[in-house]
Amino acid sequence: MRLFLVLLLFISTFTFAQDKPKPAQRDPYLQNPVKNATPQQVKPGDRVKILNADEIKKDPAKYDGNRFLTGNVKIDHKGSILTADEVVMYEEENFVKAIGNVRLQNTDGSVITAAEMEYDGNTQKGVARKNVVLTDPKGTVIKTETMYYDRVLNQAYYNTGGTINDGKSTTYSKSATYYLTTRTIDLTGRVKIEDAQYVLEGDNVVQNQNTNIVNINGPTTITNKKDPKNRIVTDKGTYNTGTKEAFLYKNSKVYYNDKILTGDEMYYNQFSGFGKATGNVTLDDPNEKRYMKGGYGEIFEKQDSSMMTKSPYAVKILEKDSIYFSAEKIISYQRLDSLDPTKKKSFMRAFRKGRFYKSNAQGRADSLAFNETDGVLHMYRDPILWSGEKQVTGDKVEAYFNTQTEDLDSVRVIGNAFAISKVDSLTLKDEFNQVKGKFMNAYYQNNDIKEIKVIGNAQAITYADDFNEKTKENERIGISLTSCGIIGAFFEEKLMQIISCSIGATSDTYPMSKIEPSKRKFPDFNWNTKDRIRKWQDILVDTPNNEEVKYQADDELYNQAQEAVEKERAKEEAKKPKRTRK
Repeated sequence: MRLFLVLLLFISTFTFAQDKPKPAQRDPYLQNPVKNATPQQVKPGDRVKILNADEIKKDPAKYDGNRFLTGNVKIDHKGSILTADEVVMYEEENFVKAIGNVRLQNTDGSVITAAEMEYDGNTQKGVARKNVVLTDPKGTVIKTETMYYDRVLNQAYYNTGGTINDGKSTTYSKSATYYLTTRTIDLTGRVKIEDAQYVLEGDNVVQNQNTNIVNINGPTTITNKKDPKNRIVTDKGTYNTGTKEAFLYKNSKVYYNDKILTGDEMYYNQFSGFGKATGNVTLDDPNEKRYMKGGYGEIFEKQDSSMMTKSPYAVKILEKDSIYFSAEKIISYQRLDSLDPTKKKSFMRAFRKGRFYKSNAQGRADSLAFNETDGVLHMYRDPILWSGEKQVTGDKVEAYFNTQTEDLDSVRVIGNAFAISKVDSLTLKDEFNQVKGKFMNAYYQNNDIKEIKVIGNAQAITYADDFNEKTKENERIGISLTSCGIIGAFFEEKLMQIISCSIGATSDTYPMSKIEPSKRKFPDFNWNTKDRIRKWQDILVDTPNNEEVKYQADDELYNQAQEAVEKERAKEEAKKPKRTRK
């Protein structure tokens, strides 16, 4: 009898164990953090509730003996409604699996659709699979193959690749976390955000659907689809996909109109084409073979112009001999050629304390205007132009460079023209050829003045030499003082020769013993060695403040003649009878 009861109890227990449903096979994301934990005690209000089902079934051979619902299934959990073709209920775990045409309508208005879904009512976490689509209340649509969501934190995550569309742009990424409350999307790995006009491609960005702001935290490129050469490159910054404004903070470059703007911090508006940069700014124009540097810069893409301040300088790269410019402000721009509308000309302006350096010509003025295409340089207000040991000044100076040979071809001086030339650049003798007038044209050969034409109240002081056939050397004759309406002068080695003098011409040559030192220079003689630009780095300071060159006066013959005159005068005075007062 006792044996029969034991056997009956064993059979009953075995049968009960066979009828008891097995736990759900969960996705790792939904695993209970404590292994073999007993089912949690769930409050009635926290349980998943069945609202509708055509059939409720239980089959030991199906779903491990757990109940399942079929046909127009609708269940509720804390206000969120889940519908599907079929739902498996793991009642002890407060857990469900939905299969076929799954749709989860959340209380915040967001909707998730998928082919399959798992949902844990205790943690309010779920996993959706196959053709997953999440739509938030404001219309953002996320599509992926597997999505993990958390109703408590109100966020969704995928790592199987997906797209995010807000009606204006589409985001492609390998993985993303969408925070539905703030509507921000944390995108890791390689990301692509594309709209009708631009494409953003980068690593590790955060996109805000409310503000349209994209925070950039890795190497990123924003490309203009219409003109892919126009693009933004940065490692860190923010980008507004609505206004197309970019704020850039690290390793950033803006490519526009075949130019490149870089700086420590930058701003650029792709709609307006306006950009600015601060700290170590460079604007490179490879087509014009020119770049500008400074502490602050601005670009105006639509006007094809730019501006640089805070110790700016510009370099026009030439094949043989580059030109360097500096000022307090430098502006560059392009304009259509008036003679050929299919071409553009490039211009550069340097305002206040303008300076330039070229190995064969240097200058300074209050402002400079350079036609880069034609090679014409205008110098305004107190200009000084040096070439070799020659100096040209005036109210305005225009320098013409040969764009083919890169040499200085000619110089035109308008108003108070004054040219000075060291007679012998190898000595420190205080000897200078000088010519001045209202207007002047100077013509260069091999980067040195070869000929000068002065118009209007023309005057010249020139040192005259004669070649001695016996000694085969030039011997000083004296100094010529010339005055006329128009002077033509010619330079031959160290000499300047007056080759023409017309309209009221007067010219006298005085031996060295007969011309006093004060007559050897014009009253406004202004030979400037202190501010002379000797190397390109000199343009970076207001003045290189060179040590003034001390020249040696060649007054020996004049002094001897004066002494002789004084002696003769003394002799004559000695011969005169002396009167004595009685």
